[in-house]
Amino acid sequence: MAEPRIISSPEALPEAIGEPLGPSDWLLVDQRRIDQFAEATGDHQWIHVDPERAANGPFGSTIAHGYLTLALLPVLTPQLLRVEGVRMAINYGSNRVRFPAPLPVGSRVRARGSVVNAEPVRDGWQLTLAVTVEREGGEKPVCTAETVTRFFT
Repeated sequence: MAEPRIISSPEALPEAIGEPLGPSDWLLVDQRRIDQFAEATGDHQWIHVDPERAANGPFGSTIAHGYLTLALLPVLTPQLLRVEGVRMAINYGSNRVRFPAPLPVGSRVRARGSVVNAEPVRDGWQLTLAVTVEREGGEKPVCTAETVTRFFT
């Protein structure tokens, strides 16, 4: 497993601003994962869940939902950065998300990132992390996102 950059405390987060993080380990995105995401979200568009029809479609196979790619961040980002000395961390949202390239079924992805900002907030710290999810062999990223996490001390 990839070794994350360990930050000793939330107060030390500003020291990591601009530092490259990662890459994470590779993660396979198979049809089972895509189908489970379709079931959970109700998004059953054929480009995601119908391999036969998708084989003749614009991508040559099924592709992962963009939001599935984004939803992989909780698996990938802990491999980039770990903050010690917190009692709880929550996903506070995203400032910017883009899906520059499709993610074909059977692809492997991994994440890289960097700390954009870290600032104190009530009862803790807020971290803004720029994350890029890349596909093995792909020319463009499959997802870029600026995520916001709150750490409570």
